[in-house]
Amino acid sequence: MIAYPDTSFLVALYRWQVNSPEAVAHFQAMSEALHISSLLLFEFRQSIRLQEFLHRRNSRLGFDHVTGQRALADMQSDIASGVVVLTAADWNDVIQIAERVSNQHTSPEGYRSFDILNVATALHFGAREFLTFDANQKKLAKAEGLKIPL
Repeated sequence: MIAYPDTSFLVALYRWQVNSPEAVAHFQAMSEALHISSLLLFEFRQSIRLQEFLHRRNSRLGFDHVTGQRALADMQSDIASGVVVLTAADWNDVIQIAERVSNQHTSPEGYRSFDILNVATALHFGAREFLTFDANQKKLAKAEGLKIPL
């Protein structure tokens, strides 16, 4: 596996935002399918659902239900066609890696659990690159030896 994404990359692929052109160009240029874990798929879906909720409460926030459902359907279509591959992880191994990463980086630099779990999953899968637009995850992934092509 060459690259593993985080939620910021996936959302940029499936819902237009400022980073979308860069995400789409990188995705289209990839020499392999985009591999994701069940945890990342959950985090992506949760993010979309939360944006719908925020929009219902305040129309200036998030995005509407139709847009959210389109993003979820497009992701599911890409999984069905094989351009996105749901890859099984050994979650015990991922947690062991996450514990090491957390122990080494959280106290001095401060990282959220999902940031650590995404980077740990990339390391577990043997990814060489980490696809993110999140500054904290970039910093953590670099510290763990992953290349950041974006």
